[in-house]
Amino acid sequence: MLSFLIRRLATFLPTFIGVTVIAFAFIRLLPGDPILLLAGERGVSAERYEALRQQFGFDQPVWRQYLDYVWGILHGDLGTSFVTKRPVLDEFMALFPATVELGLCAIILATLLGIPAGVIAAVNRGKFFDQALMSTALVGYSMPIFWWALLLIIVFSGTLGWTPVSGRLGLMYFFDQPTGFMLIDSLLSGQPGAFRSAVSHLILPTIALATIPLAVIARQTRSAMLEVLGEDYVRTARAKGMSPMRVNGIHALRNALIPVVTVIGLSVGTLLAGAILTETIFSWPGIGKWMVDSIFRRDYQAVQGGLLLIALVVMIVNLIVDLTYGFINPKIRKG
Repeated sequence: MLSFLIRRLATFLPTFIGVTVIAFAFIRLLPGDPILLLAGERGVSAERYEALRQQFGFDQPVWRQYLDYVWGILHGDLGTSFVTKRPVLDEFMALFPATVELGLCAIILATLLGIPAGVIAAVNRGKFFDQALMSTALVGYSMPIFWWALLLIIVFSGTLGWTPVSGRLGLMYFFDQPTGFMLIDSLLSGQPGAFRSAVSHLILPTIALATIPLAVIARQTRSAMLEVLGEDYVRTARAKGMSPMRVNGIHALRNALIPVVTVIGLSVGTLLAGAILTETIFSWPGIGKWMVDSIFRRDYQAVQGGLLLIALVVMIVNLIVDLTYGFINPKIRKG
């Protein structure tokens, strides 16, 4: 297992270097001058302009700027926001728990519903349940997130009044947030109704963000299960008189989980991309909304640091997925 981990880590470093190059280059392709942004509406003199260029290293050659950028990353310095004057890493860490909470709820919902739906569809191939579930999955996958989110708000918040429209908590609740996860902090606060308010604010964003991963997981589970159900060892298990629940739920599903785990891991990138729209529509104070606001404000340091940190999160999750393969199927870690 150790050699398997080392092989995976060996691919991590080149990927990370590539991400730093992309983030560094992308921010310099955006229109506008960051120095003029720092100067504000009143403008800046030529002397002050040159002084700011030297202060932030924009007077250096591009290769030198990149090396300084990487050196700062290695020391935990991703720069300072031009707008808030706070370190980018501090802003990211303050908002990251909100996105993690939303993303975890979405992927848990997608997994809990998607895998059983895929198994049921595969076992009932060509029957009513198969056609109904896969048609629903296709509709869910095809719906744009912004349209689906607005529809949820109109129906459940506007018409029925069951859920709040935006935010993470009702305005009447005030308490410390030591973990940054509202569900946990609301429980620790001891305030009556705080946890219920946090859950009610989380319902619609979770449904909106989970819909596409749910559809993908369901379809991938069905495909993998159909392939496994035709294997000899599954027919042998049936011939031995094992119950359908044991054959489908243990023997078939375990071997079908490898491509499903892949899809779940890759869904993290989809969740982070979908979080940009979801958090913006529901005014969810997370990384997605922060990135959108930073782009509109031309906060180059925040955009550059945010891109790098989001890519790093996706890389770490993919590494965890690779390691999970080794536990599910020993052949992979020995190959």
